[in-house]
Amino acid sequence: MPMVSVTLMDGDRQFRKAEIGLGGREAPRKDSFCDVTIRQEGTLVVEDAAADAAFAQNPFVMGDPHLRFYAGHPLQAPGGEQVGTLCIIDTEPRTLDERGRSLLRELALWVQAELTDADELDHATVVQRAMLPARTPTVPGYTLAAAAAPAGHLLGDVYDWQLLDGRLRVALADVMGKGAGPAIIASAVRASLRTAPERDLATAMGEIDRMLEDDIGGSNIFVTAVAADIDVATGAVEFVDAGHSLAFVLRAGGDWAPFHSTGLPLGMGFDETRTTSAAQLEPGDVFMVCSDGLLDILDPADPFRHVHDAIRSLGPDGAAREATRLAAERGAPDDVTVLVVRRDA
Repeated sequence: MPMVSVTLMDGDRQFRKAEIGLGGREAPRKDSFCDVTIRQEGTLVVEDAAADAAFAQNPFVMGDPHLRFYAGHPLQAPGGEQVGTLCIIDTEPRTLDERGRSLLRELALWVQAELTDADELDHATVVQRAMLPARTPTVPGYTLAAAAAPAGHLLGDVYDWQLLDGRLRVALADVMGKGAGPAIIASAVRASLRTAPERDLATAMGEIDRMLEDDIGGSNIFVTAVAADIDVATGAVEFVDAGHSLAFVLRAGGDWAPFHSTGLPLGMGFDETRTTSAAQLEPGDVFMVCSDGLLDILDPADPFRHVHDAIRSLGPDGAAREATRLAAERGAPDDVTVLVVRRDA
């Protein structure tokens, strides 16, 4: 066949989402053979349009592309509505036997399944983004910023922040892998952290550990995470690092102080007792935690200098946005998530 198209319809246009031989991605819906196809059930086959009374005067027969043969099968949306077609077209009359009709139907169902999967993935992406923090807390004396960029459609990282009785609780978790499974687990981790916020960090992280072991133990999926409580008045920090090792304080003088890992990743099944460690944010200090995807896009010769310069020149919000910009520009192979808290005074 010299012409083939996967076509979707709106009120007055047809959009060729993929096509060969038709020379354009958009055409009027009026008088189109695809419009006729989605108004009926089953496959439409016109073997010689010029000899068919219903189509002989059609502008697509009398004019470009001078269509003679057409075979199209409807494509359905997830709700069952017929919204497009898979069609094959020729400028010469042809016949299509039962085997050919069956093959066209099979191919149309395959295209329909792909479109449904894409629709479900788009919906999942919207839902997941809605589950990230909707707004940044206003914390007098502090500047907060965060950004996340998935390597694919769905994010296997999650971040969160809450202002609770004079303390700012921040967290970042990175689920091993990419795709729908890690995205579901990441959302569950954030939901668990938000449950009963009066719990101390060690208890909260220990309960996530047990939840993951009970629910996905044996699946070889684990989660690295950092959760920290920052006393807004004093800058005192309590934190739990579960195998993440990517949390730091950039001191006002330019030195880096890492938050050393205090335990194994969550969900590894070793029944680990989680304990808190302490740090201090002085005025001008910046607390930053990131996922390991950030390492893929930093200057490999001097990543700390790269981050230092971004924070100092762009501020927390600009630095977070710069991370996602670089992720898109450089095609980061892994999710990139950054959370930054600066103590201003």
